[in-house]
Amino acid sequence: MLKPAISKKAFWDISFDELDFEKSSLFVMEKVFNYGSWNDQVAIMKYYSLPRIRQEIVKSTYLRKSVLSFLCTILQLQKTDFTCYNKMLLNPLPWNY
Repeated sequence: MLKPAISKKAFWDISFDELDFEKSSLFVMEKVFNYGSWNDQVAIMKYYSLPRIRQEIVKSTYLRKSVLSFLCTILQLQKTDFTCYNKMLLNPLPWNY
């Protein structure tokens, strides 16, 4: 399968050319939704499909608050469906930023 047409913007810390988009699908989704451009996000949604994203992204250990809200809306999920949200509730920050 061909790689999605996305920028390297979200992958500053790894070798993008060696990235396996199938074996590291959750990692790719997390990076693109947290740090990628809108065009990158659209390309990832087309590449993986919404049902697959819905199945995998809930296992994410970190999503920005705005990303979590966006994914809840487009995937018709609740925040409590996400591992990262439940983890955040268990370990609250001492201040609200």
